[in-house]
Amino acid sequence: MINAQDIKNGTCIRMDGKLYFCIEFLHVKPGKGNTFMRTKLKDVVNGYVLERRFNIGEKLEDVRVERRPYQFLYKEGEEYIFMNQETYEQLPIAKDLITGVDFMKEEMIVEVVSDASTETILYAEMPVKVELEITYTEPGIKGDTATNTLKPATVETGAEVRVPLFINTGDKIRVDTRTGEYVERVR
Repeated sequence: MINAQDIKNGTCIRMDGKLYFCIEFLHVKPGKGNTFMRTKLKDVVNGYVLERRFNIGEKLEDVRVERRPYQFLYKEGEEYIFMNQETYEQLPIAKDLITGVDFMKEEMIVEVVSDASTETILYAEMPVKVELEITYTEPGIKGDTATNTLKPATVETGAEVRVPLFINTGDKIRVDTRTGEYVERVR
């Protein structure tokens, strides 16, 4: 158990039978009344974000989580097979538990977050930005850099990304795995 005032970003708590990660917190001391914590909590299972207020001194059930690097090996049906970097144990993880799964290529290292007490996988987190090669896009025209127009492009994982007109097939680009947006061209 932890006190409400001990909540920080990344703290995992169990509330109403569900697991939540704190993504934002604010210690509020109004001019009148008691001090409280205003938090934004993200549901581990479905990703919903809710705002919740806790009084100072309120007891909450904390969950100890472990973060370990795993290497993506291959896809088998709807599951993705990962290997623990320390023990070489292989572990299947469902597609819906992996953030940015459309941009994952073989041998990529992801961070797997699990509940330490029950050893259940909560989710797997890709790096925020990854470098991918463009496998197909319409050819760019020289001088098309002044406008902010975007065109569709297919990357090596098969996902489609909207890129600027000057990007061509064979170029390497950096993609944000959380939003699926083009970030920059890699030289």
